[in-house]
Amino acid sequence: MQYPQRFSDLPEYAFPRLRALLGDTPPGGDLISMSIGEPTHPLPPIVAEELARHTHLYGKYPANDGIPDLREAIAAWLGQRYGLTVDPATNILPLNGTREGLFNACLALCPEEKTGARPVVLLPNPFYQCYAVAALAAGAEPIYVPADASTDYLPNFEAVPADLLERTAIIYMCSPSNPQGAVASAVYWRDLIGLAERLDTRIFADECYSEIYRDTPPAGALEVAHQMGADPERVMIFHSLSKRSNLPGLRSGFLAGGPKSVAACKQLRNYAGAPMPLPTQHAAAAVWHDEAHVVANRALYTEKFDAADRLLADWPGYRHAQAGFFQWLPVADDEGFARAVWAEHGVHLLPGRYLARDTQARIGTGNPGAGHIRVALVAALPQVERGLTALTATLQTHPELTP
Repeated sequence: MQYPQRFSDLPEYAFPRLRALLGDTPPGGDLISMSIGEPTHPLPPIVAEELARHTHLYGKYPANDGIPDLREAIAAWLGQRYGLTVDPATNILPLNGTREGLFNACLALCPEEKTGARPVVLLPNPFYQCYAVAALAAGAEPIYVPADASTDYLPNFEAVPADLLERTAIIYMCSPSNPQGAVASAVYWRDLIGLAERLDTRIFADECYSEIYRDTPPAGALEVAHQMGADPERVMIFHSLSKRSNLPGLRSGFLAGGPKSVAACKQLRNYAGAPMPLPTQHAAAAVWHDEAHVVANRALYTEKFDAADRLLADWPGYRHAQAGFFQWLPVADDEGFARAVWAEHGVHLLPGRYLARDTQARIGTGNPGAGHIRVALVAALPQVERGLTALTATLQTHPELTP
């Protein structure tokens, strides 16, 4: 059968691999969780109020397209954040978190063929695993484009061989990036959108970390596309309340793009999707309207960015993240380091190789995540400081792990 063959290409998911790596080894101290990017800052108080006020709506089927109040709140936020003018009815689709949209948009919009052959989907490497699964489910060939120090941790899609570019139907791009915390500039977006215009290719811009940054708000893909006068169907963006508002359990996000692309995604959801419950939609609308909690949230992350700069200043090859809430640290052996810091200090983090794939021979060599660890700065500041101190202690006691 076709589908098992497609999905046999997938490696085991990162967290089962981490559990297998650590096995039965007990933590060498009180657990410090730095592996999962699950925000722990306070929730916006308005969420509980809105959910309670609309509890009776759990007794109704939610509208497939999302309630007008939510779509209008999202449109207003896009105008405030990026200066965009979008039609809430035709340019926006609320989502059960960005993963729903990132996966289903590929199913809805990836053609069966491109230039008479199997379509290609380009994705950054390391990458969010959903991208690869979506490409395979759509029958496309995923091509993993390295995003490492040699490219300032942003993929150089222009360097992909011409025959693969000709077959490219979709380009996934994440900015700010997970796990490296790199930010695509407006110039980067203009170049990528120009490439997509020449190739008649769609860009799926995963921007779920866009509101966690140090100083300058990251440029948006749709913002740049509008400034360029690009084809309205060229770029689709994906945003979420999970990181912006510390609401991963609310499962609320949205996609925005051209009316034809959005209509195709709505049509797929008619048959295969599940819209958000109505109380959730009302709560999400209120949260998109409020920016004060986002500013306070960003300040908490800035404190942890500063702590990382201070405590990891002597780490060989250290670079602070521009945005997002991960540190991407070089080590000699990522799996060896993850084992050591767990066994000696109780710090739980991810080996970088689990977030990437071996690159195809024509694109590069090796796994660009290997030799790195991903450290999530999501806990309270004192716990983050303890964890970062444990990382430096591990490097001192294991000089063989120094990059």
